[in-house]
Amino acid sequence: MKNIVTLIMLSLLIVSCGNKKDSVEDIIENGSLDEMRAKKTELLQEQSKLKVSIDSLTAAIEAKDTSKKAALVTTTTLKDTLFEHYFEVQGNVETDQNIVLYPEYTGVLTQVYVKEGQRVAKGQRLARIDDGGLGSELARQEAQLALAKTTFERQKRLWDQKIGSEISYLEAKTNFEAMQAATNQMRSRISKTVITAPFSGVIDNLIADQGQVVNAGQTPVIRLINLSDMYVNASIPEAYLGKVNEGTDVKIRLASIGKTYEGKIRQVGNFVSPDNRTFDVKVALPNADSAIKPNLIATVMVNDYTSENAIVIPENTIQQNAAGYSITYIYVPQGDGAIAKQVQIEKGYTADKQVEIISGLKSGDQLIIEGVRTLRDGQEVTLENQNSNNQ
Repeated sequence: MKNIVTLIMLSLLIVSCGNKKDSVEDIIENGSLDEMRAKKTELLQEQSKLKVSIDSLTAAIEAKDTSKKAALVTTTTLKDTLFEHYFEVQGNVETDQNIVLYPEYTGVLTQVYVKEGQRVAKGQRLARIDDGGLGSELARQEAQLALAKTTFERQKRLWDQKIGSEISYLEAKTNFEAMQAATNQMRSRISKTVITAPFSGVIDNLIADQGQVVNAGQTPVIRLINLSDMYVNASIPEAYLGKVNEGTDVKIRLASIGKTYEGKIRQVGNFVSPDNRTFDVKVALPNADSAIKPNLIATVMVNDYTSENAIVIPENTIQQNAAGYSITYIYVPQGDGAIAKQVQIEKGYTADKQVEIISGLKSGDQLIIEGVRTLRDGQEVTLENQNSNNQ
């Protein structure tokens, strides 16, 4: 090491003692941009030559220095392992059972039978609108219907006994059927004065107040939500169309509530949007505790690659050599000691700072995981400790 420092100092001295007119200070003082650039290029070339010489001397010194210490490293034994890769897209939490109920009849909202936060069953009455006298009209029509029915039944008995005229029988029948249709229509109109729950859920908001005049199809009255059938809707780039199917594994991260869920894609859209070249997928979400709410932002991690028997190593053990190839080091016993052997590798997918290795490493290799940054190919190493668990 002392020889290296001496060499560096001598080289710098030689450079600094060159022709005075070519010194850095003189060139800067002169102010010529071309001369400054030329001088910088000259010094960079000299620096590169010095580095090559220093590296050669370092290797020669270490080869002859019997007192040097082997580098201290930590290793792990590689094993075949399951490797999964996920890509991420943004999604939105939704439910199909999240609606605002509008009245089907215009009138005064006379009764609201529920409160906000109340759970209701499908078909349960939620509110009533004043029928404007339809109830009385229905009572009158039902009385007329009863009379028409009695008349028809009597005419039918006579007709069955061949008594009376056919026209009397047909008139009674027609009158009864007409009254029956009119009464059913009136009942249908009155039924529209009652707002009922189309599905089981929770009353999220009472929008209209009791006593308020509401208009059919225009005035919002109640918001009803069912949080038991939640799902995430996400748009996926068309490039993944061949890798995403119904049943594909996904992970859903909801940062706002600090929870992550695992699930499967339950529906894949058949339409690719011409605007952003994406297709939609839906993923069901369990919501037993009702913690998930509609319109939450979700991070959807979709599994697009799985290898059952992969070699996986930590990302920070991988370096690049001068040629631009990816390399790492393995521990190789040699004689009474061991060396660090440089291995060129081919990388696959990366997930959670773990890299799948396509070639260059195999099960059973001892990968150097600590002390790897300062190693050279063939350098002697000593083992600090060994963890046989695969990373």
